[in-house]
Order: sequence, then structure tokens, then C-alpha cells
Amino acid sequence: MSTFEHATLMQGLNTQMAQLRKAQPEAMAGFTQLAKAAMAEGAVSAKHKELIALAVGITQHCSGCIAFHVKALHRLGCTRAELEEMLAVCVYMGGGPALMYAAETLTAWEALAPVA
Repeated sequence: MSTFEHATLMQGLNTQMAQLRKAQPEAMAGFTQLAKAAMAEGAVSAKHKELIALAVGITQHCSGCIAFHVKALHRLGCTRAELEEMLAVCVYMGGGPALMYAAETLTAWEALAPVA
């Protein structure tokens, strides 16, 4: 079980990234442009790209990545079933550590779900 709240984690990361954007505007603008280009709808849908990005975040043990990509997946209409299938692949490829982050991802999925 995750020991932090994902919305709070994202707020803290956004604060620090804002400071980095001020200190390194060109580098951060380049990263932002790369992210927009990589995640744009194309032959692979934006939702599938977010699932891929989340899978990489899980297998790289990045809690911030989990929070931001789960939030994006909710916005893109991802279902829990789609998420769970991707998590199974993460566990297959990443073993026990990926399983721990898969469990964290499910916590984030619930915590960041839009209010109905």
C-alpha cells in the first residue's frame, strides 16, 4: 500500500517543476514539446500511449509518473479493465517490484478517479 497521497505528490512535484521551468526555461520547454509530440494522437491512440507511459513508470518505480499518467488515463476514458491488463504485463515483465508498483497504481486509480 502506498504511504503517500497521489494528489499531494503531484502538487509538490508541480511546485518543484515550476521552479525548474524558471531556472531552466529552454530545457523545460524542450521537454514539454517532446512530451506533447510523443503523446499526440497518431497511429497509436493517446490512451494507448498513456498506458505505455504508465507501464514504463511502473517498471522504473516512479511514483510521480504513476500519479500523472493515471490522472491522464482517467481523462482519456481508460477503463479499470484496460488498466488491469496493462498491470498484468508490467508484473510479467518486471516481477515482484513491478507488482508492488502495480498495487500502488490501483491505489492511485481509486484516489484520482473523477468525482461522479
